[in-house]
Order: sequence, then structure tokens, then C-alpha cells
Amino acid sequence: MLSPECLGELRSAWLPNITDAGLDRLIELLEKRSPLLIHGCFTRAVPMGCLATHVAWHHPRTRHLTLDAGITWLHHVAGLNPATSRVLCEWDLRGVHDRLLLADLLAFFRQARDSRRTEVPTSERERVLELV
Repeated sequence: MLSPECLGELRSAWLPNITDAGLDRLIELLEKRSPLLIHGCFTRAVPMGCLATHVAWHHPRTRHLTLDAGITWLHHVAGLNPATSRVLCEWDLRGVHDRLLLADLLAFFRQARDSRRTEVPTSERERVLELV
């Protein structure tokens, strides 16, 4: 089970800054237990990276980076200290081989993806309010 601090960080800092492509990539890697998804470091060798690194490689502000992508995304995009990120601390401690962690992260990211797909875009929401 993800800690309340980890869930809070995912909701407040990660999700608002993860692109749809980044979310899809995390889900794909977690589902496959991909060896490209590592823990204990940000990047081992491109294309091997941690959660934050794979998110960064799918974000417009950090997709051009290689080894420092995850650190840069966490700090400059998500506004977190990479050394104290609760999500990465949990990930580094337990990693891809922890079935419960994988299941919890997959459930969280799938729910986020499903919510995004059913959410009405802001411009359409504003148009509906104007009509009402």
C-alpha cells in the first residue's frame, strides 16, 4: 500500500505535471515489469530510467534531456526536491520487484488515465456554462 505522503505527492505534484504520453508510458512499463524501468538511480543507461525519468522523457520541457531528465523534471516541472521525493523514496526502497507497489502504482496511474479520458476539456466546460 502506498503511504499517505506518497499518494499526496502523486496527486499534488506528479499528476498535474505528467503528460498523457508520460502516463501511458508509466502504465506500459509497470504492466510489463519492464527492465527499462529501474530503481535506485535516475538513469542507468538510456533508455533505462526511474519513474521520474520516463515521465521526463515524455514531457515537452525535459524530453530533450538524457541523464538528468528525471532530476530536472522533478525539480523544475513538478517543483519537488529529487532527493526527498516521497514517490521516489518509496520506489527506490521497494522497486519494480515489489508486487504490491506495482499493483498500487498501476491502479493509481490507470485511474488517473481513465479520469483524464472522461474529463470534459476546460474550453467545452466553459462553453456549456455560457449556454446555461
